[in-house]
Amino acid sequence: MLILLPPSEGKTPATGTSPVEIGDLSFPQLTEARERVVEELAQVSAEEGAAEQLKVGKSLLAEVERNTRLLAEPAAPAAQVYTGVLFEALDYASLGTAAQESAVRSLLVISALWGAVSLKDRIPAYRLSMGVKLGNCGNLAKFWAGELTSVLSDAFAGQLIIDCRSAAYAKAWAPQPQLTYAVRVEKMLPDGSRKVVSHMAKHYRGLLARYLIDEGLTNINDIEQLLPRLSPKFTVELSAATDKRPGTLTLVVKE
Repeated sequence: MLILLPPSEGKTPATGTSPVEIGDLSFPQLTEARERVVEELAQVSAEEGAAEQLKVGKSLLAEVERNTRLLAEPAAPAAQVYTGVLFEALDYASLGTAAQESAVRSLLVISALWGAVSLKDRIPAYRLSMGVKLGNCGNLAKFWAGELTSVLSDAFAGQLIIDCRSAAYAKAWAPQPQLTYAVRVEKMLPDGSRKVVSHMAKHYRGLLARYLIDEGLTNINDIEQLLPRLSPKFTVELSAATDKRPGTLTLVVKE
């Protein structure tokens, strides 16, 4: 099983002095593409109007400025750098040793800067989202789709994929549809109706990822075998995948 995650928008800066070694990251086939995006990001971040180009508010100008020196910034495992809502719910640091090893094997973060990283990959904090058109790289989702498709499709062929990404990050790589299930979160209202959960969906996706890891379920490669193993923790509904379209795994939560 492969569990796909988006990065957190905000990152916790690493401490220490050791910077990122791009060639040491997972999937070294992406090294050239990563170097290109880092270079473009540094150039764009140094320009007047960089905040507008990167679609961030003026309160984040210090993070934009940090983008100009990422190769000199301290790096730490991605599990420590990504600290948003989803990663708080995942709470990697509190997992046991075996579960952490499973998380490193089974979780993959799709990144606007790095393409794809595991939780153990050492990276600096940065500010860049997948919805940005970045200098000569252009639309980052299209850029990374051209780089990730062959690398990741070969690496994870035949695996069940639980897709916890947001829409922008899902555009960067489309896995085999018949084996892919996008995680949707809906809230059950008191009158029995439902509404789609938006921001807090990240929290529930993080809880799902943690449960899959902590319960040792990542060796399951059949969605029908997985569903009954989820029922002690979640109310779930399944829309089946086809050869042309991914399925949907809906988590139903009560208000």
